[in-house]
Amino acid sequence: GDGQNLITEDVTVVEGEVATISCRVKNSDDSVIQLLNPNRQTIYFRDFRPLKDSRFQLVNFSNSELRVSLTNVSISDEGRYFCQLYTDPPQEIYTTITVLVPPRNLMIDIQKDTAVEGEEIEVNCTAMASKPATTIRWFKGNKELTGKSEVEEWSDMYTVTSQLMLTVGKEDDGVPVICLVDHPAVKDMQTQRYLEVQYKPQVHIQLTYPPQGLTREGDTLELTCEAIGKPQPVMVNWVRLDDDLPQHAVVSGSNLLINNLNKTDNGTYRCEASNVVGTAHSDYTLYVYDSRAGEDNSIRAVDHAVIGGVVAVVVFAMLCLLIILGRYFARHKGLFSLTSSPRIK
Repeated sequence: GDGQNLITEDVTVVEGEVATISCRVKNSDDSVIQLLNPNRQTIYFRDFRPLKDSRFQLVNFSNSELRVSLTNVSISDEGRYFCQLYTDPPQEIYTTITVLVPPRNLMIDIQKDTAVEGEEIEVNCTAMASKPATTIRWFKGNKELTGKSEVEEWSDMYTVTSQLMLTVGKEDDGVPVICLVDHPAVKDMQTQRYLEVQYKPQVHIQLTYPPQGLTREGDTLELTCEAIGKPQPVMVNWVRLDDDLPQHAVVSGSNLLINNLNKTDNGTYRCEASNVVGTAHSDYTLYVYDSRAGEDNSIRAVDHAVIGGVVAVVVFAMLCLLIILGRYFARHKGLFSLTSSPRIK
């Protein structure tokens, strides 16, 4: 028969979990229902289990349904299971059990433990023995990247290896490279490795003194060289371009100190720092002004402030005088009117 009076559904289950098979009769006439395995061995005949596999257990039996559970499902349980209805002629329909197998192991490997900025490195991730084949996704931090995958099949199981070629920069130091599995049998399966990237120093000169930035004759100049790299530079070097450092200049670690500035100290001062990756520098151009530079502007500013203050005081005094006079005339208005009226004889 074609099973027109039988209903069932395909079952997809993760390895090790429980699959439930249901054989249902649309219009029951008390005919016998039985369930057979892929080898056409009877699992249940009505509510009796001839098969010795105790993983099969009866969940429900009636004239309209035979429902059976299969615990601890393995890959060998895959296949077609047959629902049969003993009518004249007999009817049969099948359901397919599909077993999903998550990856047995997930491994990530980086070609080099330590890379140098600008270098291209190879990163590989392997998801072993899954069914179906795993899709591997790559992330660098929160940014998704594209890798190249190869699939190997062995005995209905799949091993997937994905290769990622990555050009690293100094901003990648300490950033995680994440290998994430996309598979219907598992969620949130991932592994990661942190990048270690060496890069040449970044150099910056900080003007420590004078704080206002105006360098005049007789003043003191102090510069601090800030250098950051990986590995960290052990020391920095101060030079003056196109000339030697002044004899009265003092270098102390990363600081350059020049006391009693004069115009012969003018020039470009360079701080250099280096590590195993490379060398970098930063420049500071010194121009020494006359000792009275900036004072005229200060005097003008003071004069303007004094004049503005005097004008404000005068205006305030005049306003006060007007208010006092106004009140005075308002208070004596009646008296003035009386004295100015003509007498009546």
